[in-house]
Amino acid sequence: MSLRTLLLLLIPVGVVATAAFGASPPVGATALCRDGTYSFSQHHSGTCSHHGGVAQWLDTGAAPAAAAPTPQAQAVEVGATVLLKARTRTGGCTLAANPDRRCSPGAYYTGLTKAVLCSSAFHTGDVRNLPDSEKHAVEVEYGLAPRGYGHTLEIDHIVSLELGGSNDIANRFPEKANANPGYGVKDLLENKVHDLVCSGTMTLRAAQTGIASNWQALYRTVFGVSP
Repeated sequence: MSLRTLLLLLIPVGVVATAAFGASPPVGATALCRDGTYSFSQHHSGTCSHHGGVAQWLDTGAAPAAAAPTPQAQAVEVGATVLLKARTRTGGCTLAANPDRRCSPGAYYTGLTKAVLCSSAFHTGDVRNLPDSEKHAVEVEYGLAPRGYGHTLEIDHIVSLELGGSNDIANRFPEKANANPGYGVKDLLENKVHDLVCSGTMTLRAAQTGIASNWQALYRTVFGVSP
């Protein structure tokens, strides 16, 4: 039995060893991966799949496999922001379970239509944009110190992104986790209402105005119980 055959019997298929700088490939290695490790795989399918792909085949002199293209996030045209009511105050806002409508009337994007929001390609992360400076501005308007509050408080979208809500400050308010009901309960409503909009049971505009004007009342309508 040759040394190469013995090593192949001792090394499980697909085990990867780290390449040493300037060293020759170890006996039995079939490919050099892009991250500098060696593969001992006995077939080319899937070789170095978790190591950036094949940089060089060592067994046949085959050309390096092409690296898989990196998926690119699709740009979403959100359109203009439309406020559901006029914003008449920018300070002295009342912190409670519901937004102070004088400061936070709610707002939506004209470009986030039902077709866009209900598409399998849409992800709220593609349109989410809330820098710390805006979070702190909302906190100050509601009489809070401008700092992080962890899981105890969330600078929430009044009209959620999955319902076409805008990132504008008019659509943000500080919502406590223990506000009775808190932001966790509102999240459940937002998910359910999104499903109702996409199924055609509720119009998008009715969902937006309902959740902005009195989301607890909308919760009772949707679930048949109080939040």
